[in-house]
Amino acid sequence: MEKKIFVERETFEYKGNTYFSYFIKGTIRGKDVKLAVIPPDKGGYVVLDIVFDKEMACELVLKPYEIKDEKGNVVKGNSYAVCSADENGEIYECKIKPFRDSDKRLLGMLLR
Repeated sequence: MEKKIFVERETFEYKGNTYFSYFIKGTIRGKDVKLAVIPPDKGGYVVLDIVFDKEMACELVLKPYEIKDEKGNVVKGNSYAVCSADENGEIYECKIKPFRDSDKRLLGMLLR
């Protein structure tokens, strides 16, 4: 990935509890956009908390993949993760995905 993109987080209140929401901000054709990202399952929020630790932004990592279907066609794409390192250089990572289809489209535009 040529340009660095960061996943950020911010707090919100819900039923008296404080939670984090995760998002990517960018500009597409002069329009500021903010797209939501989530872990692949509910337990992933604990993993995201560990990856982010005390930080409010971590780098987005693209993980390219290729899959051959039963007809021999190759499907290519990317999966996404957030990544951070501690003071000892230990790497922490958590898979993420766009929350809505529109978030997926915006992410694709940001990555061009």
